[in-house]
Amino acid sequence: MPTAPWRRRRVNDTPRPAGRRWAGRLRRGGSLARQVLAGRRPERPVPDLGSDSLAPRRRFTLRRGAAGRGGTSVAGRPGRSEGPSGLLEPDLTGLVPASPAIPAPAGPVPTAGLNIPLLPGERTIGRRIRFAIVNGCTLFSLVLGVTAIFLSTHGDNVRVAAMCLIACVVFDGLDGALARRLRVASPFGAQMDSLADMCSFGIAAPVVVHALLAGEAAAAITVPACGLVAVCAAIRLARFNVSPKDGRFFCGVPTTMVAAVLALGTLIAPAAPVGLQVSAVVLLALAMVSSFPYVKLARLLRLPPWVLVLPVVGAFIDFQLTFAVVVLAYLASGPVLWVRNRAAV
Repeated sequence: MPTAPWRRRRVNDTPRPAGRRWAGRLRRGGSLARQVLAGRRPERPVPDLGSDSLAPRRRFTLRRGAAGRGGTSVAGRPGRSEGPSGLLEPDLTGLVPASPAIPAPAGPVPTAGLNIPLLPGERTIGRRIRFAIVNGCTLFSLVLGVTAIFLSTHGDNVRVAAMCLIACVVFDGLDGALARRLRVASPFGAQMDSLADMCSFGIAAPVVVHALLAGEAAAAITVPACGLVAVCAAIRLARFNVSPKDGRFFCGVPTTMVAAVLALGTLIAPAAPVGLQVSAVVLLALAMVSSFPYVKLARLLRLPPWVLVLPVVGAFIDFQLTFAVVVLAYLASGPVLWVRNRAAV
């Protein structure tokens, strides 16, 4: 008796076709089973190379050798045949070798698609003139920065060089406002403005400050401090180009404002020890690369009128002290806003 009555009892005397070996539970009705029982490998689909392929489509034929079963052949099977040992061997008759790869044409590579227009959009004469005016302001700011560098090499022209820096600040704000107003803003203009800012505010401003402090402090102190301004300005401009823009706050003090503070400090020349002046330069440089939020100038103008009148009144009383207080208040506003935002979260 079987252990499980619902299973079919296996016996050895079950009638089966003669000449076939028992394959266990393998079904004999499928094509895969027939190929395995016949001693052949399973068929594999022939890849379709397409009509436009370099190599023509190959035809495969299944042949049986003379030592096999009569040398019969069946079309449509993979190209293999039985050798004398009974193993399947590939049939290479009728195969056409693939065509060699076509070499790349010699000569200059066309660069028609590599030319990127400087002014995207409609290319009319009016837009080109407006585009030239905006970029002219940027280039004029660059020329003023180079002029400030040349003038600062002479000790008597340091104040004139500081005035050139203030003019750079004016033209730097003018080109952006004109680009938005005239609707000719472009990625080229943004990159051009960034390069001009690096020359005017990242190089010219520390050179002017170094020319001012060279006669009062040693070069071992002034050179690293002014060099730090250039390094931080480059980091600040590169980070500004790749960071998302916020319409309310700056991430760190902008280079334009730092250059304006350094230029005004050169003109005002506040009576302070040299160590304190060098410390102020280092503090402004580090503020550029900080992550503190600083309010933009457009939002500062929205403050109550009495807040804006206080610096004006203080300038008539003591302009040097008023200038120092305003700069320190703006630098301290960044950490205060940062702490306030962290507390709100």
